[in-house]
Amino acid sequence: MTAPPARIIAVDTHDIRFPTSRELDGSDAMNPDPDYSAAYVVLRTDSADGLEGHGFTFTIGRGNDVQVAAIAALRPHLLGRNVDELCADPASLSRDLVGDSQLRWLGPEKGVMHMAIGAVLNAAWDLAAKRAGQPLWRLLAHADPAWLVSQVDFRYLADALTPEEALGLLREGRRGLAEREAALLERGYPGYTTSPGWLGYSDEKLTRLAKQAVADGFTQIKLKVGADLDDDLRRMRTARAAVGERVRIAVDANQRWNVGEAIEWTRALSGLNPYWIEEPTSPDDILGHAAVREGVAPVKVATGEHVQNRVVFKQLLQAGALDVLQIDAARVGGVNENLAILLLAAKFGVPVCPHAGGVGLCELVQHLSMFDYLALSGTTEDRVIEYVDHLHEHFTAPVVIREGHYSAPLTPGFSATMHPASIAEYRYPDGTFWAADLAGRQ
Repeated sequence: MTAPPARIIAVDTHDIRFPTSRELDGSDAMNPDPDYSAAYVVLRTDSADGLEGHGFTFTIGRGNDVQVAAIAALRPHLLGRNVDELCADPASLSRDLVGDSQLRWLGPEKGVMHMAIGAVLNAAWDLAAKRAGQPLWRLLAHADPAWLVSQVDFRYLADALTPEEALGLLREGRRGLAEREAALLERGYPGYTTSPGWLGYSDEKLTRLAKQAVADGFTQIKLKVGADLDDDLRRMRTARAAVGERVRIAVDANQRWNVGEAIEWTRALSGLNPYWIEEPTSPDDILGHAAVREGVAPVKVATGEHVQNRVVFKQLLQAGALDVLQIDAARVGGVNENLAILLLAAKFGVPVCPHAGGVGLCELVQHLSMFDYLALSGTTEDRVIEYVDHLHEHFTAPVVIREGHYSAPLTPGFSATMHPASIAEYRYPDGTFWAADLAGRQ
């Protein structure tokens, strides 16, 4: 008799929070006290292989419970789903989740529900890569270009990118793949670090961490700015003195300014040679970003970590509103939508420098950049992945940084699996850490 097909039998969700606000890790002008958090999902199956799909979306504390509830609302689309069919065509799940008309009303394709969709789809891709016995970057890079095109939703994109154009980009992008893969395995993918630049850090800590970043091989660091101009100028001078003139310093305002303020503030910093200004204004203000870009050149404009879907990215590119496109692995609708965004960036010739840090974002996004290098853009010129040096120990396959480069992960999957002990300790509010912490406040 033929064995029945494996199916998804459970969708476990967890509210995972880390008390990063107590050391001001992650602090910036808009978010002074973040507790880095993950709304975490595990897809369990009845397959004999025992493999699970792990995914999450990143938040900064309160509201993570809302995000977990949004993921749980998608459970009916998952339970009983054929695992082989899901792994062969993750886009089938994407279409069902995005197309749920009643839940779609809460977006559409934006906000908490769309981030929940991204977490679930990333878990499905994690499962697919594990079952294929490959890290996700390799599975994507060696996939048939026509199949990759089938994973992309081109609705609302056809005026900027057609499926035929995408197929051409992917076929051309595969030329030289073997040589680039050998180079990637030997050298890794270039990174930059934000670790010295959190707004709440003292000048002494900034200097120490900036010098350490250079010693570790990084050729770019990033500082948070936007709360006080005199303070920003002092911190920028401090950082420049620590790293010298040859190391790039990017600055990040985290959406703090109006358009005019962004231009004036960036011009005031320009004498210290900032490489880019990141999120100078609202992530939804396409024309505002275009005005800032025109007003601050030659300082580059970078944005994207809070851009909510492929359509806004399309318009930013069409409007010539950014120099550097910053995808986030967990903000949009998972791998499928990030494939669309990478294709748009390739079509417009704009470099992609992903947002990372947070909880596990470095672990995820490295796969997307490595795919892009191997099978789409074919270059790492002016391309770097953000790196922050905390919370990696909670993952079973944490990122490895060597001489300022991300080493290519070799463990099958999407590098999203957290240690069960970390989940048990930092699940909110009943994990061992939070139960003791909350009891101590009573």
